[in-house]
Amino acid sequence: MSLIWLALAAIAVWALVRLGRQTERRGQGHWRVTATLFSAVLIAGAVLLASRGSWFTAAALGGAGLWLTVASRQRTTPPRTEAMTAAEARSLLGVAASATPQEINTAWKRLMARAHPDQGGTEGLASRLNAARDRLLKG
Repeated sequence: MSLIWLALAAIAVWALVRLGRQTERRGQGHWRVTATLFSAVLIAGAVLLASRGSWFTAAALGGAGLWLTVASRQRTTPPRTEAMTAAEARSLLGVAASATPQEINTAWKRLMARAHPDQGGTEGLASRLNAARDRLLKG
């Protein structure tokens, strides 16, 4: 019986760690929080049912919990298809039209230090900054 409690505690810790790592825009994080909690409940129910010998129901609940976990981790942001103009790139990086490559790289580094996903920024903003730098340096 103590192994069941250990498994339930591990599921609870997993859910708390996963909830702590979620950095989403406002409104999108609610789905992931709800999905994490619900999948933890499904997996915990599967563990309890498996301990009582109801293997078929436990497999169904466990499968549903794992599917919900994977489905809630997939990002649904569509890629940006239109090309960035030079004016948009300069505006995003905050450089003048006569900026040198060194000034462009300096502005990019300054902004990327805050916008990088590892520093609390978003992937979308980081990719736009990269696209702006590439647009200005390549032509």
